[in-house]
Amino acid sequence: MSLRNAFRAATAVTLITAGGAFADTITIATVNNGDMIRMQGLTDDFTAKTGHNVEWVTLEENVLRQRVTTDITTKGGSFDIMTIGMYETPIWGANGWLVPLDNLSAEYDVDDILPAMAGGLSHDGTLYAAPFYGESSMIMYRTDLMEAAGMDMPKAPTWEFIAKAAAAMTDRDNEINGICLRGKAGWGEGGAFITAMSNSFGARWFDMDWNAQFDTQPWADTLNFFKGMMDASGPAGYATNGFNENLSLFNQGKCGMWIDATVAASFVTGKDSTVADHVGFALAPDTGLGKRSNWLWAWALAIPAGTQKQDAALQFIEWSTSKDYIELVASKEGWANVPPGARTSLYENPNYQAVPFAQMTLDSILSADPNNSTVEPSPYVGVQFAAIPEFAGIATDVSQEFSAAYAGQQTVEEALAKAQALTNDAMEAAGYK
Repeated sequence: MSLRNAFRAATAVTLITAGGAFADTITIATVNNGDMIRMQGLTDDFTAKTGHNVEWVTLEENVLRQRVTTDITTKGGSFDIMTIGMYETPIWGANGWLVPLDNLSAEYDVDDILPAMAGGLSHDGTLYAAPFYGESSMIMYRTDLMEAAGMDMPKAPTWEFIAKAAAAMTDRDNEINGICLRGKAGWGEGGAFITAMSNSFGARWFDMDWNAQFDTQPWADTLNFFKGMMDASGPAGYATNGFNENLSLFNQGKCGMWIDATVAASFVTGKDSTVADHVGFALAPDTGLGKRSNWLWAWALAIPAGTQKQDAALQFIEWSTSKDYIELVASKEGWANVPPGARTSLYENPNYQAVPFAQMTLDSILSADPNNSTVEPSPYVGVQFAAIPEFAGIATDVSQEFSAAYAGQQTVEEALAKAQALTNDAMEAAGYK
């Protein structure tokens, strides 16, 4: 039976499965981000419709990546669904490690997925993971603090403006940091931020012959600018802050600006934010070289090829990444809290168009080009990563060197020299050179 027919058959016998005759329990590994936590709270709706139960393994971002990578490469079989992203999906799909999502039901409307998201989650035109939400990155800032500083945020600011505004908004006596940014080690944490930032400074990971480029002036400019700005206007301990730490600081009123995932917009304007009524949005900064510093990403759900519960797993993916799920969240949490960035129809919906950050999120997503992310030509696809299997390990090591420099444990020059050496050694060992 095809996956599509299996889904329809299971739907047709909902009353039987609800009674337990065909019910499965699927195990899902996911990240501890707010939208994923919200999904867990709505899982009863899935169980009521299908009879299937769900066990969640919820992990911090770096730990999640380690766990799912180890499980799928060793064929561990611990999970029936994995939360992965644009980096892993095409590589794992090419390796035959994921179930192709080529039999999704007509009601699911796969053509409604934003092309940027579908493309990044496919290999050779086949979708291997369905986006739960898509994101770029943008500036979230305190409008009241910006006004008090006597400054106006442009829609598309430069890094020079951001550093100046951060200094003007910093108020150490009142625990207000002008800017909060990721410094935490991990290729998808601080590594993702600094790579996207480096694009706007004219840097790249590799030249066209796969030689590391950390010994170039654009990388020195990137790290020195970042560290100088954060030392002057950032929070203490920023070298260990990632997405969740900075979200907490911003919601407590301790950040003038935060540049991070567009998906955070619903949280900084939500009920848990103490500054919800004073938040504005702008495109990620540039330096005038033609590239902005925003990334492109999707947290997506994929089925590992070794699972024995493909049918139930596919039903969950259809439920959780569907138009109906968006409507479910909107009915319970409001339109501002639905998963963004995945479906074209969401941005055509007048209810969502009224959300203050909706258009800026879409503009940010559409401005990120993974096939042309650097000022100088590069041999890789990806904005905040290079889509090669070796990247995750190399970039994790590089990000650790960078974080050590942010923390003052070594100089920027020492960090870049180590990054250059370890990257070239790894690429040579992998046969690129």
